[in-house]
Amino acid sequence: MPTPDQLYDQAVELRDAGDKPGAIAKLDEAIAIDPKFVIGHGMLAKLYSDIAESDKAIAHAKKVVELEPDDTFSYTALSVIYQRCGKIAEAEHAKALAFNREHGLD
Repeated sequence: MPTPDQLYDQAVELRDAGDKPGAIAKLDEAIAIDPKFVIGHGMLAKLYSDIAESDKAIAHAKKVVELEPDDTFSYTALSVIYQRCGKIAEAEHAKALAFNREHGLD
């Protein structure tokens, strides 16, 4: 059985070959094995955003923030996903959270 890291590598290859649904399937396998596989959730957020599945993109981006609450980039990525999904107010809020974390204002 492949590890989450191996499945992630396979997903990258599929994504790079233009097979986003195949990449999503590999990442779904990876997070089924390890639900805390943060890099998998991050790529799923981006891929779902790319194929206009906003609710799934946002859910995975939120999961990254949940798993890495002290990582400023997690909030920045969430902001970008919200923006790409047309949720500007939510994007601004996530951006503010990123700024506050980066500057120790939370």
